[in-house]
Amino acid sequence: MGSLDTNPDPAAYASFAADVDAFRPLDADDVRSYLHKAVDFVYDYYKSVESLPVLPGVEPGYLIRLLQSAPPSSSAPFDIAMKELREAVVPGMTHWASPNFFAFFPATNSAAAIAGELIASAMNTVGFTWQAAPAATELEVLALDWLAQLLRLPASFMNRTASGRGTGGGVILGTTSEAMLVTLVAARDAALSRSGSNGMAGITRLTVYAADQTHSTFFKACRLAGFDPANIRSIPTGAETDYGLDPAKLLEVMQADADAGFVATYVCATVGTTSSNAVDPIGALADVAAKFNAWVHVDAAYAGSACICPEFRHHLDGVERVDSISMSPHKWLLTCLDCTCLYVRDTHRLTDSLETNPEYLKNDASDSGEVTDLKDMQVGVGRRFRGLKLWMVMRTYGAAKLQEHIRSDVSMAKTFEDLVRGDDRFEVVVPRNFALVCFRLKPRGGGGAMGEVSAEKASRELMERLNKTGKAFLAHTVVGGKFVLRFAVGASLQEEHHVRSAWELIKKTTTDIVGEAK
Repeated sequence: MGSLDTNPDPAAYASFAADVDAFRPLDADDVRSYLHKAVDFVYDYYKSVESLPVLPGVEPGYLIRLLQSAPPSSSAPFDIAMKELREAVVPGMTHWASPNFFAFFPATNSAAAIAGELIASAMNTVGFTWQAAPAATELEVLALDWLAQLLRLPASFMNRTASGRGTGGGVILGTTSEAMLVTLVAARDAALSRSGSNGMAGITRLTVYAADQTHSTFFKACRLAGFDPANIRSIPTGAETDYGLDPAKLLEVMQADADAGFVATYVCATVGTTSSNAVDPIGALADVAAKFNAWVHVDAAYAGSACICPEFRHHLDGVERVDSISMSPHKWLLTCLDCTCLYVRDTHRLTDSLETNPEYLKNDASDSGEVTDLKDMQVGVGRRFRGLKLWMVMRTYGAAKLQEHIRSDVSMAKTFEDLVRGDDRFEVVVPRNFALVCFRLKPRGGGGAMGEVSAEKASRELMERLNKTGKAFLAHTVVGGKFVLRFAVGASLQEEHHVRSAWELIKKTTTDIVGEAK
């Protein structure tokens, strides 16, 4: 085991101090030179990414064999790092930017977002309080209020209203997981308070609720917030509600818990579930939760972006009766990772649980009550200037272009859905919502158990072969006990001819599989 030299030669310090030009990591000329090279790399990447295999053909541990295992002791020209990036790192990347990427949900991006991220990284502000970064704080607040207006959220969720500062507001976090965690903690503390618990003693009686289609991060966040896993209610859904949460079932479960002495604490509704894009009925679920004074959170991470279009806004009907809602522009609103927008109707319910006030952060602005220090609406204290890229996207493209982007993706998904329905070897398993199509190969031989087994085997084989070609990347899920393929349209470089090319590849590969099975 190595050790550090705790008594270095004083002469070494003297010679270093004398050479004032020894190391200047932010030399302006270097910054310009390095960034020019980085921008050229990005330009070349976007011009060529379509031709790269979407999934890399590498094995675990490949990179350590290509790059030195020990950190370098001496400096090297920046060009060396760029050369290793091109030759070692890029070949091992899964290319989410590829127009042939149809897996998971898209991670969209744009020139405006990239520029905003670059500038924010250069400024490197740490905006834990308003005083620490006034412009960064206020631009984040402004961007959030702009987005709230595009989504037609009630004024109660906005930081600023026509009459001044509102009771609610927002904060930009990294991911939906964080949004769920902080609202769970606030809901937990409120439930403990109203139930007369002495500290955390009553936490074993607190219950939380969600559909079985809710993202797995919810159940993880519940455990992190201290909820007993036995008190996390995952309510089954089915085809009769298109896999949305049935309010009648929620009421039944919550009433049974109340009768047994439990304290209903939190209900998570989803607009656009990961597996199938199911939509929970927000208003009806909020009405049920209100009977038990439970916090209602809406996870609209993916599909929330679509609700800037009037034709999709009805999916948020009833949002005025929930306590919080989060959506992630990094999924579908052209704003690169990470960017999750959390809105709460009453910021005090969040800050009461998350506020910290050490002496070294006290200042007149915070004490005035005229500002909300965004550190008090998140888990950590330090925070990045995420608001810049979101503001740049909206300021540069405007509502009309962003709506056009959403509608184009939905139209391409509808095209793909029609192609699937036009081939009697396939079936669409759940109704298409937004820009996701869930489909599979039909069972052969009239269905039944053996037919289902063959359908799963063939669909799985189809997915694996498609992904191995490098010409497309699809993921799968299980819906209603059925193995299905997910075709998610929305990568920023995608055009209709990419969707049609993927379909041609699917048809050809299916023909090969069926022919081999005969």
